[in-house]
Amino acid sequence: MILVLRLYVAGQTPKSLAAISNLKKICSEHFEAKCKIEVTDLLKKPALARDHQIIAIPTLVRSLPIPICKIIGDLSDTERVLVGLDLRKLKTKSKS
Repeated sequence: MILVLRLYVAGQTPKSLAAISNLKKICSEHFEAKCKIEVTDLLKKPALARDHQIIAIPTLVRSLPIPICKIIGDLSDTERVLVGLDLRKLKTKSKS
């Protein structure tokens, strides 16, 4: 099963950069290569904020597996991200 995560950011702000970095770290530590990350810059595509119902940034959306889940923030709290997106049961790596 592949995990599809879409991260909505606004430019290269410190929170946006932290969210991108934290998401990559979470995926590499917990999901191996089964994670597809899509980063969408809402400064370049502002209409997507309305179309995808993004009310705050950064916002992470789990598109697959369904149901769709969202979490807002810089993703610095790994456990909160895993719980908030209901990903704990999908982990492929155990903690060392």
